[in-house]
Amino acid sequence: MRKIRVALGSNSYEILVGPGLLGQAGRLLRENGFAGKLVIITHPGLNRQYGEALCRTLTGDGFSISTLLVPEGEAQKTLATAGRLYQELTDVFAERTTPVLALGGGVIGDLAGFVAATYLRGVPLVQVPTTLLAQVDSSIGGKVALDHGRIKNRIGAFYQPSLVIADTDTLRTLPAEELTNGLAEVIKSAAIMSHEFFSFLEENLGRIIARDAGVLEEVVSRTAEIKAGVVMKDERDSGLRNILNFGHTVGHAVESVSGFDMPHGKAVAIGMVVAARISREMGLLDKNGLDRLTGIIEKAGLPVKMPGISTEKVMQAMKHDKKVAQDKIRFVLLESIGNAMITDKVTPALVEQVLANEKT
Repeated sequence: MRKIRVALGSNSYEILVGPGLLGQAGRLLRENGFAGKLVIITHPGLNRQYGEALCRTLTGDGFSISTLLVPEGEAQKTLATAGRLYQELTDVFAERTTPVLALGGGVIGDLAGFVAATYLRGVPLVQVPTTLLAQVDSSIGGKVALDHGRIKNRIGAFYQPSLVIADTDTLRTLPAEELTNGLAEVIKSAAIMSHEFFSFLEENLGRIIARDAGVLEEVVSRTAEIKAGVVMKDERDSGLRNILNFGHTVGHAVESVSGFDMPHGKAVAIGMVVAARISREMGLLDKNGLDRLTGIIEKAGLPVKMPGISTEKVMQAMKHDKKVAQDKIRFVLLESIGNAMITDKVTPALVEQVLANEKT
């Protein structure tokens, strides 16, 4: 098991990464000061796959468990679903010291995290991510959010978890599309912060796709370390943390325009290619860097072209993005592999031009 410390003063916590951690959850929670009652929020399918065994383990360690179930899908990240969960937490007599365990992927992590942040003005949150995307990205850093008015993550808060338990065994049975979806965030992290890690991914992509246990633990740990390092320098997203949005400016817009039918990872992959091409057009990124990024995205099974989506609608959606400041859209661009920059100097005309050229 690897431990990554996210040092944020009174909001500090550990990310635990390794195989077999769900079976040790009771001990890990007790070591972090929890006892008594807790609430698990998860999907029905994940409850059958992991939740029932997790409950038996936790009960054996003296915990009293209530499980709240939410249907799958981005469509559940709403105020209506949050309202239902508030009532269910009330019905099971959840208290201010009762931890909420978010067992699942990014949707569960965001939804349960938002509920934990706002119920009784905040109850402890333990992220138990079961997808690659959640283990390397959404469970780390304290951003929790709901979608609203077809705009992704429009309503949210900064609320750090008390603990993250990333059991890499859950990745061994993850559907291939979900593994691919998570690889987008892994590639993003390497592209913006670590040339050496990017080279590691190029050399080991086949072993990742083959679910090699040791490589999966390495990938999750190193990606988590990158994000934790950025979060520790900018917890509330006021400057440096914007660098984690590489590919997300266009990616979130594509997601929204697709009605959230396009998975987050695929949308971010398209967004990364668009951002890299903009970087190339602006004379920042050389052809080799662009080719390497596009190449690894394609080899990971992710799209590099925008499917039949209106360029005009994507441009419109970007205007609603959280990264808009004083009517200027902030872009994260690459100067080289492992070296990114944040700018608001990208003209709408250039974005539109690149988007038009990136359609399938």
